[in-house]
Amino acid sequence: MTTAVAPGPALTALDRCDRCGAQAYIRVELTSGGDLLFCAHHGREHADKLRDVASAIHDETGRLAETPTIASNEEH
Repeated sequence: MTTAVAPGPALTALDRCDRCGAQAYIRVELTSGGDLLFCAHHGREHADKLRDVASAIHDETGRLAETPTIASNEEH
């Protein structure tokens, strides 16, 4: 998905996909106002239609490829 970077807060685990309720990684700011949140799957599925109605798309799906930090023994 080709996107424009929209200013604003990063998406968190509390942000949920408007389609299925999974964690959202894509925020679509609509030209008509308001925004929609999508998981990576639904963001890709609806990408063409979303580009037609979006003023900006903030895509954080790159975070899915990041390796999580492993807690040290002291933190267990």
